[in-house]
Amino acid sequence: MAPQDPNKKRKAITRDSSEADQIVLSDGGGNLEAGFLDGILSHSEEEGSSLSNSDESAFDEEDNADLDDSEEDFGSDEILSDEEGEKRNNIGLNGSAGNKSNLAWENEDDEPPPNHVVTEDANGNPRYIYQDIDPVYASDDSEAPETTNTIGNIPLSFYDSYPHIGYDINGKKIARPAKGEALDALLDSIDIPKGWTGLTDPNTGKPLELSEQELNLLKRIQMNEVGEEGYDPYPATIEYFTSKTELMPLSAAPEPKRRFVPSKHEARRVIKIVKAIREGRILPYKPPQEEDEEDLNMQRYDVWANEAPRPDHAMNVPAPKVPPPGYDESYHPPPEYLPDKNEKKAWEEADDEDRQKEYLPTDHSSFRKIPGYDKFTKEKFERCLDLYLAPRIRRSKLNIDPESLLPKLPSPDELRPFPTTCATIFRGHQGRVRSIAVDPSGIWLASGGDDGTIRVWELLTGRQLWHVKISSEDALNVVRWRPGTDAVILSAAVGEDIYFVIPPIISPELESRSNTILDEGFGYASSKSTSDSTAKSPAAQWIRPTSARLADAGVLLKIHLRSTIKVISWHRRGDYLTTVSPSGQSSSVAIHTLSRHLTQQPFRHLKGLPQSAQFHPTKPIFFVATQRTIRTYDLSKQELLKIVQPGARWISSFDVHPLGDNLIVGSYDKRLLWHDLDLSVRPYKTLRYHKKAIRQVKFHTGGLPLFADASDDGSLQIFHGKVVGDLMENATIVPVKVLRGHGVTGSLGVLDLDWHPREPWCVSAGADGTCRLWT
Repeated sequence: MAPQDPNKKRKAITRDSSEADQIVLSDGGGNLEAGFLDGILSHSEEEGSSLSNSDESAFDEEDNADLDDSEEDFGSDEILSDEEGEKRNNIGLNGSAGNKSNLAWENEDDEPPPNHVVTEDANGNPRYIYQDIDPVYASDDSEAPETTNTIGNIPLSFYDSYPHIGYDINGKKIARPAKGEALDALLDSIDIPKGWTGLTDPNTGKPLELSEQELNLLKRIQMNEVGEEGYDPYPATIEYFTSKTELMPLSAAPEPKRRFVPSKHEARRVIKIVKAIREGRILPYKPPQEEDEEDLNMQRYDVWANEAPRPDHAMNVPAPKVPPPGYDESYHPPPEYLPDKNEKKAWEEADDEDRQKEYLPTDHSSFRKIPGYDKFTKEKFERCLDLYLAPRIRRSKLNIDPESLLPKLPSPDELRPFPTTCATIFRGHQGRVRSIAVDPSGIWLASGGDDGTIRVWELLTGRQLWHVKISSEDALNVVRWRPGTDAVILSAAVGEDIYFVIPPIISPELESRSNTILDEGFGYASSKSTSDSTAKSPAAQWIRPTSARLADAGVLLKIHLRSTIKVISWHRRGDYLTTVSPSGQSSSVAIHTLSRHLTQQPFRHLKGLPQSAQFHPTKPIFFVATQRTIRTYDLSKQELLKIVQPGARWISSFDVHPLGDNLIVGSYDKRLLWHDLDLSVRPYKTLRYHKKAIRQVKFHTGGLPLFADASDDGSLQIFHGKVVGDLMENATIVPVKVLRGHGVTGSLGVLDLDWHPREPWCVSAGADGTCRLWT
């Protein structure tokens, strides 16, 4: 056999054989596989030259994997000859013949028609062109992905001169899509499909269509929004810093030294700036001066340039006329208009504002002897001001009497009785008299001061009846009588102790009843101590005085507290009293029960520094005054009722009206404030009649509408304060009298005051060491 051209392809046509399957199954596959490979190798080396041209077409069928089952099933394993191949090619080219041959092949069980056409290539060699396989619906590639272009990053413009635009994954050409005519383009533009952009995909050459997600992305970008879907440009504010003021520091580290040592860098900067200012290199800022540029185009008119007399009318404002000259302005006035020496001297010594005339009448013998007028320029200037500042409209002036705008207050003579004069002066204390008190019967007056002595006076005569020295070290801060006439008990505060005294000036019956009231508490205290032995330490100690001298003088009971006592206030029944110790902190306010010898501290933590405390005259209500506020508590319910806010910087004292609906407050900032508790927590009236601090305020408890205040300026102000039960009528407050007589010693004036229980009499204690009775 002639040698075969090595460039020619060889093709073997094979078919499934049942015998071959049996051989494979019988051998087991191990030895057979090796022997089969050896046979192929020997066949390709030894018999390669004996293959004919028809054998080349048989090897090409191995590359065609898309043949139908009918085309792959052959009747024999023979290699087709050239003649048979050409026949099958001819049959494949002719459609009608091919159909007939297929029918004949199907009927006669012949070989299938070829699916390729043999042509010649550029070298004259045969070239096999196979037909495209139509998978129809029986193929596994019916759901294969769309053919994609695999030219990579090569621009599509390189294929402009070719009928295709690239190659697919199998190496086949991708035909260029057909372009529609102008009418088709118009119709396409009218009926715009969803996702149409009018652009061409550079990779495929087809119209570019975008998905809904891509269209939404472009829409957000066009509206200057963030491309990410769900992005919130205005998130909720995160409060990194709160408005709450932290009381404790976040760190316990000590303060660094640099916060207390002056900065050397700043000192050097300051020295440089000072040097530059001294050398004139730095000048202080001067605001630019505003120069008013006159507008030359502005026209000014003289309102009264060509004024003619007109009838009186509301819209006509005549120019102010200069008054006609009088006789005294003449150069040769009558002698009665000429001033004498005293009048001339008084006019020259008077101020310009106090002079009735701007000139003095002068007599000249002739007109030529008149000198130049020295005030000519001034008068012309004032005349121009009169014309310039003349009103342009007439206004009706309201004739209102200023006194009619003031409230009509009753005359002080109609508000009598009230104290007006000093009737008695009580002298005997060494140093300041800090406190005074009139007993409920109105007969005796008790006083105490810096000398630590309690003195009892006869009120009407000013005679001293009894005295006892409580302490030689501490001052006596306050004295108060027990309310009621069934017993006579005097309480006095010296330092941290309260002393209960029965003065030996009363009848034996009153003295025995008073002793019984003071002693009945010892039995209750002893029984309670035996029953409750595990109780904590009491707030105060109720003991008898250890000094025999005090016991003989009538001092029978003593209460020892933990801080200095400044205020004592009794309950109306006489069994309870409250004390205030501003420096006592949690134990600053205490309520004592006389019949049980019991001390209670109602406040564990009190806001503010306490100043005074009182019981309500008729209700179980307790008032506590701090520096800025007055708190009202219900003792039965043990709750806070209201907080009265006087608005004072520092409250010195307060007093409750006998009816219980009003109270007055005195302050160290020279103000006296009246509060209507049913109206508001704010002051109803604020009175300022003193030049210095107010020390004490007091209502009259005997039914008279009077109250008074004592100040450091050495005076007492007496007021008429009428309170009625009608809620529609406000209280009437009228100042009626100022009482002066105490001297000011060490910037202190009147320290305390008290009213007589029935009469309109007032008693005051001063820093000058005297007490005064005002009647």
